[in-house]
Amino acid sequence: MKARAMKRSAAPIFEVVDIESLRAEKPLESILRVPFKAKPKVISCPLFIAGGGAGGVAAALAAIRSGQKVCLVEPTSWLGGQLTAQGVSALDENYLVETSGSTASYQELRRLIREHYKKFGAKDGNARFGPGLDPGNSWVSRLAFEPAVAVSALESLLAEALKNKQLRIFYRHLSVQVKIARGKVASVVCFDLDNNRLLEFRCRFCIDATELGDLLPLANIDYRSGVESKDETVEEHAPVHPEQDNVQDFTYPFAVEFKKGEAHVIAKPPNYETFNKSGKFTFAGFKMFVNNGDKLPFWEYRRLIHADSFPPAVFKNDVAMINWESNDLGGENIIDKSPSEVVEKLALAKNLSLGFLYWLQTEAPRDEGGKGYPELKLCPEIMDTQDGLSKFPYIRESRRLKASYTICEKDIGAAYHSGVRAKIFADSIGIGLYPIDIHGKQESGAAQATKPFQIPCGSLVQTRLKNFLPACKNIGTTHITNGAYRLHPIEWSIGESAGYFASMCLTTKKTPEKIWHNKKHLRTLQNILVNAGIPLFWYDDLPVNDPAFAAVQFLSVAGLLPVAADSLHFGPEEHFLPEALSTVLPVKIFAQAKGLALTMTKAELASWLYEMIIKGKHKNIQQVTTKPGNRQQ
Repeated sequence: MKARAMKRSAAPIFEVVDIESLRAEKPLESILRVPFKAKPKVISCPLFIAGGGAGGVAAALAAIRSGQKVCLVEPTSWLGGQLTAQGVSALDENYLVETSGSTASYQELRRLIREHYKKFGAKDGNARFGPGLDPGNSWVSRLAFEPAVAVSALESLLAEALKNKQLRIFYRHLSVQVKIARGKVASVVCFDLDNNRLLEFRCRFCIDATELGDLLPLANIDYRSGVESKDETVEEHAPVHPEQDNVQDFTYPFAVEFKKGEAHVIAKPPNYETFNKSGKFTFAGFKMFVNNGDKLPFWEYRRLIHADSFPPAVFKNDVAMINWESNDLGGENIIDKSPSEVVEKLALAKNLSLGFLYWLQTEAPRDEGGKGYPELKLCPEIMDTQDGLSKFPYIRESRRLKASYTICEKDIGAAYHSGVRAKIFADSIGIGLYPIDIHGKQESGAAQATKPFQIPCGSLVQTRLKNFLPACKNIGTTHITNGAYRLHPIEWSIGESAGYFASMCLTTKKTPEKIWHNKKHLRTLQNILVNAGIPLFWYDDLPVNDPAFAAVQFLSVAGLLPVAADSLHFGPEEHFLPEALSTVLPVKIFAQAKGLALTMTKAELASWLYEMIIKGKHKNIQQVTTKPGNRQQ
């Protein structure tokens, strides 16, 4: 989504790219002129959210559950971003995502997706139709599905708010101008891509959840893009010189059905020979349907439908989504480029994906010998597009806010932490776990393992505007750490916490910066988050639905519980030793707690301590944090 407005430019915006409508054979037709001379219709709303991807939907859901009225604009015809419109419906998650490794609402979304498939019944009592159902039985994910099913699930989560008009969604609308007054976003002007008209959203608070951080340049907020230099980030694996155009590869995923005995070869797309001769198309040591040593089948990597798991009448054949290194477009950047450059690069990316499909159909080595799998049929109905490619490219890297705190590789990289967790942030507003996964050019060693990490509140805070928050991949990360914060459940968590954060700002009339800087206000926000089922601290034995979840999470992030440095276990049924409590609790609180430590379980004692805080029996406890050096015991 690119408007003709370069970074920090005050020039009028006249042209934008309608990415969803782009055709590879006629890319220039997707460049539209914005009629700025026309007076826009004005809509007033307390909270405006630009972008209906995972972060944007999560932010909207949090805000409406907080009682706010919300206007949400989305440039495509689907909510969900990488879950849906970008085609990556085989979720990239962590091993604790079902219990303590994601938020309650994200788990609710996953449950709704599974319920859709459970209604079909299982073939021969298939055990995979239990709580952990994966319709695709894929090996990269615990849950893979058709994108439209996630669209329906998201709409279901928002249905009541839409019905009572607490939420209004404007599909096919692109933000093109931000108006500033007295240090605040006064309004955001959006272009209706289908009807060639403008809408102006006057708001009290603004959230940017766009896939490329569109509002950052429009609002003249400082941001980074591409690779920073070692001098700027002091990261071991940053290069000596910055490379602004070196962003992670983007991709147009597509879905294919395997129809045995049939032939569905597409026409050879443009640029095919160039890509093929460069060695771009490859299985990279994998085979199509069988294992190759320790390498599992390519076909099952991001398979969305495993037909054999269902009764025969439900799905005739397997369907797989293709998102592989071979259709990652590398070395190209669409951030802060002219519309003509953007459409040229997007068309190239589309031809690359179609080229990989053509290679799979005609030249890929068959497991039994020979070349090509003509049985692979492109499925436009899966992506709901004419060309069969995703509505929007899979974006791995956005503009990134120059935030009050920038997350660097030393904060989350496994090599930098001897304990089981990454750096512990007292201002945590969420958690995540994924390797630093960088697609494209990088310094050797930049892609690396991480320890379970947190989302610091400071990475969402900036000082230019008093009523603005980011809500997805546009938070304060570096190019390196973006590689770990860009995945589905993490983006959802960022957006959800941003939604509650914005709601608190609206209710209290305080700025994000003021809430972040004030320990009491920050603790109030964190208390809201844990009661919404958002984990702020890593445990592997404290599910979000545990009765002690809010108490343990709040006390842990506030530094008021002993935490084992060598284990993610909390041990709810175990007991605290009084001497361990003495290192973290204020003297007056410890005097009462030590007598209960051996009679109450950890979960019970945490709940007791939490009640003292919430009911104000110790008025200053919300401002207390752990003693220096005792954050992990």
